[in-house]
Amino acid sequence: MQWGNFLAKEAATHGLSLEQTAALAKYFNNQNLGKNDAQLASELNVDVAAFRKWMGEVYDKFAQNYPELAISNNRGKVKKLQAYLTAKYNSELDVLKPLAAMKLLKSLVVRERLQQEAWVARRICKFLRYLPLALELVGRYLDKIPDLSLETLLMQLEKKRLEHESLVNPNSLMDYESGLAEAFELSWEYLDENAQNFGCLLSLCALTDIPLSVETIEDEKKQELNEKAIADLLELHLLQRETKEIFRLNPLIRQLFQIKLDKSSEADEVKTKFAAMMLEIAKLIPQQPNPEDILNLTPHIPHITEVATHLSQYLGDENLIILFTKLAWFYQGQGLYQQAEPWLQQCVELTQNRFGLEHSDVVVNLNNLARLYESTGRYSEAEPLYQQALELRKRLLGENHLDVATSLNNLARIYESTGRYSEAEPLLEQALELRKRLLGEEHTDVATNLSYLALVYESTGQYSKAELLYQQALELWKRLVGKEHPHVATTLNNLAALYCYTGRYKEAEPLLKQALKLRKRLLGEEHIDVGTSLNNLAQLYESTGRYNEAEPLYQQALKLSKRLLGDNHPDVAISLNNLAALYRNTRRYKKAKPLFEEALTICERTLGVSHPTTMTVRANYASFLRETYH
Repeated sequence: MQWGNFLAKEAATHGLSLEQTAALAKYFNNQNLGKNDAQLASELNVDVAAFRKWMGEVYDKFAQNYPELAISNNRGKVKKLQAYLTAKYNSELDVLKPLAAMKLLKSLVVRERLQQEAWVARRICKFLRYLPLALELVGRYLDKIPDLSLETLLMQLEKKRLEHESLVNPNSLMDYESGLAEAFELSWEYLDENAQNFGCLLSLCALTDIPLSVETIEDEKKQELNEKAIADLLELHLLQRETKEIFRLNPLIRQLFQIKLDKSSEADEVKTKFAAMMLEIAKLIPQQPNPEDILNLTPHIPHITEVATHLSQYLGDENLIILFTKLAWFYQGQGLYQQAEPWLQQCVELTQNRFGLEHSDVVVNLNNLARLYESTGRYSEAEPLYQQALELRKRLLGENHLDVATSLNNLARIYESTGRYSEAEPLLEQALELRKRLLGEEHTDVATNLSYLALVYESTGQYSKAELLYQQALELWKRLVGKEHPHVATTLNNLAALYCYTGRYKEAEPLLKQALKLRKRLLGEEHIDVGTSLNNLAQLYESTGRYNEAEPLYQQALKLSKRLLGDNHPDVAISLNNLAALYRNTRRYKKAKPLFEEALTICERTLGVSHPTTMTVRANYASFLRETYH
């Protein structure tokens, strides 16, 4: 029986509702191991509170029939339910017929050896209750000790069972009647201390693929020890190799290693070591991960999450803040804002608890969370955080500080995004004046500020003032970083956008072409900013009725964004919307409809239903439907 079918059967047996069944299947789906509650709730399109309520109800229903599941700690409840379901699946449902069990054992042990003690071999299979995993362990163990008789092996297994019966906790979910624990115990005793410690360390990983690359270890002796440990675990079937550097632990083997670890006097030391290892990997996550970063780091994320969720006490608060921030960056950089949010929220809570409300680190984390809210159009939630950060900086640093200018800019961005230009303008002017006074007229922060202020002037119809500031910013960038720089290309785009907005297409076109050429030369053909330039130039062509020139650029931009960002990113939705609008304008409605639908789905999933981009795409699609309906 497949795991998914098993879960469905268990749900029906315990009378779970449709919502509870969905939560159970989502939580324990093998593909979701390592994901946090927020991610799982998002995939079910419910809030975290509802998802956790369902999981609590699921546990309570199971506990009614199985009193040994009773436990007070909420986090422990789900882990214990997971252990129970895994043990039941492996020991009761995924078993072999007696003849099949013997066949498996024969494939692992020299035939002549079994023929000499055929009756004992059948008794061993029965002792192990025909469980494939236990048979595999015993077979590998026999293969390592060719002189061991089957009769002696059976006696060892029976002795181990007697030992466990006197020691095991009656509330334990490990089914010792299956023989698996006894088979594991023999393998454990055969391992040297190095392999035992390595197995215990691996048991702290999430229940998913484990990336192991010993080649990256600089210490040759440590590299050799790890290689030997992996080889020993593989030989005894305590670890499985998926690919060259990807491995897996069976859930029950993982549980047995964890039991050994928890009984060890070095348990805290091992857990601290594992947490530190995951922290070092997390530190490699940049604030804006590129596709290569995401590809390389994705296999490690479930294990980093395991530390953040279950081993947080083994990291100091400062390191935990780093861990949470890095996890948030990993998801935020892919447009997965709902997955990023809980980590940033925990960062704010941690820094406030550790340092109090009046600390610079609190400001940083408030800004990070506010930036996420801003990215998802939740301006009403971002605004008070930016205001709080600004007031904190003024109190901690004084009115005349560069960080105060940054906070003024942040708050002004919210006002600009919500159309409150009269509130944004004085803040940006104040920030610009502050930066000029502290940094001088010739500074990159001044150039950035000029562009922000120009955007507000543009939005309020002060086009001549906006044009002047864009031109000043462009000349300043050229002086400070040279003509061949991405910031120059960005400012050319901004100025061109102003010209397009005011109908000065002949002045805009050469600037857009120059920006596109510059970005390709500086950043390469495969860069997201190149896609932005392609979109901008295509929009100009579309605005001037040159549809044949616009279409291939939109198509290039869409392919590029999908290739670089994946199929589920807001920028991909924007490209889809642009191309769909072109098809609509050229009356190719059959091509336009699926693109509008895909764009809207992506926006709702990644940005939420109330984000301005989502509302724009929805309005475009609604208008399209009205047009095609009539």
